[in-house]
Amino acid sequence: MNVSRIFIERPVMTALVSFAILLFGIVGYRALPVAALPSVDYPTIQVSAAVPGATPETMASAVATPLERQFSTIAGIESMSSTNSQGSTSITIQFELERNIDAAAQDVQAAIAKAGGTLPPTMPRPPSYQKVNPADQPVLFLALTSDALPLYTVDEYAETLMAQRISMASGVSQVSVYGTQKYAVRVQLNPDALASRESEWTTCREPLRAATSIFPPASCTGPSNRFRCKPTASC
Repeated sequence: MNVSRIFIERPVMTALVSFAILLFGIVGYRALPVAALPSVDYPTIQVSAAVPGATPETMASAVATPLERQFSTIAGIESMSSTNSQGSTSITIQFELERNIDAAAQDVQAAIAKAGGTLPPTMPRPPSYQKVNPADQPVLFLALTSDALPLYTVDEYAETLMAQRISMASGVSQVSVYGTQKYAVRVQLNPDALASRESEWTTCREPLRAATSIFPPASCTGPSNRFRCKPTASC
């Protein structure tokens, strides 16, 4: 039996079937979901490095630049950007869609190892990396306050107790702690008293160096008539 014979002998039915197919096609096309910015998971890796007390300019030249120079040799990079702040650097590497994220992570790890000899020796730990999705946003914020405890103690509880327990929950990808404050000794110097003793503010670094086990060079901030030296910062 020839299938086309039925439509040839019944032209009215053929016209109605064609019209029905056209109508359902138009309705279905208009109902298709279309997004101006479709949700696409790009293979993205974020590299973090820290040098306590270093200025953003120092982090950019001494940490971000050597790392970016090594990362630029990795194949399949779509874009690369870095953010430098006081004592920390964050480099975001976005790869092409067809790039395997696990293979890209191994290449990033190898590049970090190659750049190790050009990084500052004062870094407390080597740079770390993690797989991230730049489109993800935090879904839960927790605020911790205390009228009896100092801020650095509240920060310690948040990082060592709450953040670790929350990160162990099923479905949690990343836990970030904001507004941290580390314990630090701050010494205020009187320039007039130093001048009367024919001393300079740099003499404060030696006692601080002897009193602390982990000591980057100090930095001095404040107006010309009042300096504040921080033993956890760098010049």
